[in-house]
Amino acid sequence: MRVVVISQVLPAVNGYTTFLRALGHEPVALLCTRVGAERYPELGQTIFGAPAEVDVVMPATRAQIAPLLRTYEPDLALCTGFPWKIPAEALAVPKHGIVNGHPSLLPRYRGPHPVSWAIRNGETEIGFTFHYMDAELDTGAILAQTTIPLDDERSWDELEPKVVTAVSDIFPGALERVERGDPGDPQREEDATYFSTFEPEYAWIDRSRSADEVERQVRAWRFHSQGEGTHGALADLDGEVLRVLRVSRQPAPGRELDCADGKLWIVESEPA
Repeated sequence: MRVVVISQVLPAVNGYTTFLRALGHEPVALLCTRVGAERYPELGQTIFGAPAEVDVVMPATRAQIAPLLRTYEPDLALCTGFPWKIPAEALAVPKHGIVNGHPSLLPRYRGPHPVSWAIRNGETEIGFTFHYMDAELDTGAILAQTTIPLDDERSWDELEPKVVTAVSDIFPGALERVERGDPGDPQREEDATYFSTFEPEYAWIDRSRSADEVERQVRAWRFHSQGEGTHGALADLDGEVLRVLRVSRQPAPGRELDCADGKLWIVESEPA
C-alpha cells in the first residue's frame, strides 16, 4: 500500500515509516501543519528529521488536506498527533480511509490528552488503539488495541518504550484488516468517555490536596501538550513561581512542598 503519514510527532513518524517498510508498504509523504504548532514545540525537528525520501507537505488550511492527499494517490493514511479535525473530503481520499493511532483503550478517554487524564484519574493502565477515522473525534470502528501498564513514568521519553512495544505488537494485525477491507468493530457508546484540555485552575498546585493527588498532577502535566493556556504544575514558593516537573515522596535534595497529608520534595523544576 502507498501510505501518507499524518503527524507532528517525530517518534511516531519514524516509527510508522519503519514498521510500514518492514511490512512491505511504501510511506510516500508526511503531512503536518504549522498551524497550532505551539502544541508541538519539536515540529521543526519532525520536519527535518523525517526520512529523506519522504515528501513533507504542510497544508495552510484544513480545506487543503484533501487536494494534497490526492497528489499522492494513497491507499491509506495513518494519523497520530495532528492538531486538526480532518474533514470528510480528506477522509474519503485514500482507498482504505485514514487510520488513527490513539493512546487509550477506546471508547474510554477520547480526546486530545488521554494519557494526561489517565494519570490524573489514578489509572494503572492506558492503552493504544488503531481505529478508522470518521466525522467525529476518536469514534471510528476499532481495528486493534492493547493495554499498556502505567508505572511511575514522568515523561514521554520514559513511557515511549512501552508505547513502541504495544504499537509493534498490534500494527501488523491492524494493517492486515485494512488490506482485506475489514470495516472494524464499532465502539460501544455506552462505555465512552471524552476529556478535553485541563481546566485553567488545575495548572496551580493546591496544597490542600493530598500528596498523592499533587504528585499525579505534576506527572499529568508532563504528558499534556504545551501551548494551550497556562501550562502547569505551578507552585508559588515564597514569591517565586516555579513549574514543578518532578517530585519525590521520599526526602530528597530540593525544596519542600507541604500537602494536606504530608510533604513532597521538588527534585526538578523550572522558572514559570
